[in-house]
Amino acid sequence: MYVVESKGGAIACMLLALFLLGTWPAVLTMLERRGRLPQHTYLDYSITNFLVAVLIALTFGQIGSSTPDKPNFITQLSQDNLPSVLFAMAGGIVLSLGNLSSQYAFALVGLSLTEVITASITTVIGTTLNYFLDNKINRADILFPGVACFLIAVCLGSAVHSSNAADNKVKLDSFPSDSKDGEKAIKPIPNKVGLKDLESGNEKAKAGTANYLVQIENQRAIKVFGKKTYIGLTITFFAGLCFSLFTPAFNVATNDQWHTLKKGVPHLVVYTAFFYFSASCFVIAIILNIIFLYRPILDLPKSSFKAYLNDWEGRGWALLAGLICGFGNGLQFMGGQAAGYAAADSVQALPLVSTFWGILLFGEYRKSSRRTYILLTSMLTMFIVAVAVLMASSGHRK
Repeated sequence: MYVVESKGGAIACMLLALFLLGTWPAVLTMLERRGRLPQHTYLDYSITNFLVAVLIALTFGQIGSSTPDKPNFITQLSQDNLPSVLFAMAGGIVLSLGNLSSQYAFALVGLSLTEVITASITTVIGTTLNYFLDNKINRADILFPGVACFLIAVCLGSAVHSSNAADNKVKLDSFPSDSKDGEKAIKPIPNKVGLKDLESGNEKAKAGTANYLVQIENQRAIKVFGKKTYIGLTITFFAGLCFSLFTPAFNVATNDQWHTLKKGVPHLVVYTAFFYFSASCFVIAIILNIIFLYRPILDLPKSSFKAYLNDWEGRGWALLAGLICGFGNGLQFMGGQAAGYAAADSVQALPLVSTFWGILLFGEYRKSSRRTYILLTSMLTMFIVAVAVLMASSGHRK
């Protein structure tokens, strides 16, 4: 079994995880904006997300010889470690619920703000729980100032959203009222339009304009015009609560702080825990999304399993999103096992990456006010500081 033992290796894992976990939401957002039903996308995403866990377990989890204290993945499958397995599966369930919820929140609230709010809740609750579960191996004098920096960035992020929403309202108020439904003056974007065509506004609409906003509304699967703000925020806060619990659950699964295992039974290695974690995540995702095919939410059209199987438009992107997220989660857990899960929560600065993709791919904040740009720059700067401080608090598990 391969084990990350150095602090440098742990930080490298966390940095790569930060990039990956900030990227897959942009892929799902792109597909939703191109009109693909979120149920179809999430089913595809779930398949490759689980396959990554299997791949990691059968490779990194099988490298080297198996020892009594650190058995390989296959060896550990037959051991009496049910309590730890259940903790790992509980973590997978809450992560699946959080990811599924955030997919809808990306459309209703926006990619950047959804990530900011969920990261805030995760940092405040999850990092604090992990600090105590890890027996305070992280330096509190560095860790909690890092959390404070993160919260400042979150406040700035909320201000960015508020300012940008006001900018968009001004744009739409200046647009002909009979065109806001996309029924007049705006030609719907064809379903097979390419990503660059859609997001750079090549269909006679420049990113950041009212025309562009209405074209996106015409094309997207989840219609947002007219939706109550509290619906999106409620879904977002629920997702954040779920995200705040999955790493503490994984922490307990791999370190057995509550001594639930029988004497002599080794702790779950990170790869075995990740396998069970991803298996429960996969099962919940499949069950819920099949239900949503026939009983959709948020006024989405009904679908069927047959329609899902025949929907190949965008499937490659959805499968790629699952791969990206799976490797991101695996690297986060590998780094957390070595340096402490509180420090590994530095990947919750992923809004830094998501905001970058939001600006580059989706034209977020284009043609916004000077106030919005100042707030955006301040938020990104504070996120960079937060990441550096949380990683600097890394300890070393004995």
